[in-house]
Amino acid sequence: MSRHIFKLPDLGEGTVSAEIVAWRVAVGDVIAEDSPIAEMSTDKAVVEVPSPVSGRVVSLGGKPGDVVSVGAELVVIETDAAAAAAAPAASSPRLTPPPAAPAPVAKAPSASAASADSRPRASPRTRREARESGIDLKAVAGTGPDGRILAADLASAAQVAPVVSNAPAGSDREEIPVIGVRRLIAQRMTEAKRNSPHFAYVEEVDVTALEALRLELNSALAAGQPAYSFLPLVTAALAQVLHEFPQCNAHYDGARNMLVRFRDVHAGIATQTKDGLKVPVVRNVAARSISDLAAEIRRVTEAARNNTARRDELSGSTITVTSLGKLGGIVSTPILNVPEVAIIGINKAIERVVVRNGGMAIRRMMNLSSSFDHRFVDGYDAAAMIQALKERLEDPARILQR
Repeated sequence: MSRHIFKLPDLGEGTVSAEIVAWRVAVGDVIAEDSPIAEMSTDKAVVEVPSPVSGRVVSLGGKPGDVVSVGAELVVIETDAAAAAAAPAASSPRLTPPPAAPAPVAKAPSASAASADSRPRASPRTRREARESGIDLKAVAGTGPDGRILAADLASAAQVAPVVSNAPAGSDREEIPVIGVRRLIAQRMTEAKRNSPHFAYVEEVDVTALEALRLELNSALAAGQPAYSFLPLVTAALAQVLHEFPQCNAHYDGARNMLVRFRDVHAGIATQTKDGLKVPVVRNVAARSISDLAAEIRRVTEAARNNTARRDELSGSTITVTSLGKLGGIVSTPILNVPEVAIIGINKAIERVVVRNGGMAIRRMMNLSSSFDHRFVDGYDAAAMIQALKERLEDPARILQR
């Protein structure tokens, strides 16, 4: 009898640990080389980890929610000849992060292999959605190749599937493990609030002219093209003024006690997804036209929402813009996206009665609610930067100037 101790490998970009999101195997299962054994969450993506050998699972190195260090024991597999012979044929590609670059296409398994593998065929994302929806994949008919369960199959099943409660019958509470992306969000928010002394600065902006520009741009779009929102216009204006305030377009490297300022503006776009908050990045904002910027914002935010964003698209921002659109409220106090030192918050735009030139007028007004790291951005500089941004937004023709 021989046993293979499989230790957690480096999952990319120098990862030192990863969290167990879900096991794809159980103790006693007979598995094939390259078949998935676990879903692991790094700080960038959920990664499907394949087995390096065929055999029988002897032990698992933790439970969902546990954090495992690279090099620590993940699973022990008995690799004697009998166990290996009983293992089903592999049905998954080698290690590939689902939200990153598209996985290489695997050869379709044989019919005998498919019958030997009783586990329903589905992608990690589909399995995760099934767990969150309380759907048993064994009860779902797959319409993909070799019976693979597709997103459409899951959606059809969700219409009739019962909701699975995490609480005992009759209980008035529900216990939800904080794991995966949600756990990472909790850790980062706590770290940001604890280590970075925030201060907030709120300013109202008359966006009546900006709204007129937005409507003019939308009127020139071809039928079916997505309409412009305020987000690309504010982001473009921000990039134009940041060259005057480099202390706001910066990172603080705590390990080296170094403030790193950037010449280019790489805007993080705070994006709500079903997994929680993600911040995909639009690079080189100042070099983009409004149409290009709007298209790129749509592309990276959609990639974040459907878990197809590459690793490099979820890191490297120099300043973050956050907007809740119509839910934006009047004032907010956004938390920094560390190691950045500034975040710009867009509140909702509404018509209000204001005083202009000694008289009353109805204008479309919007607040900018922003936060800064007071260690590196003084109050005066933050106020000056927001005032410069306000001037651009109130004279939006300047935003279109290249």
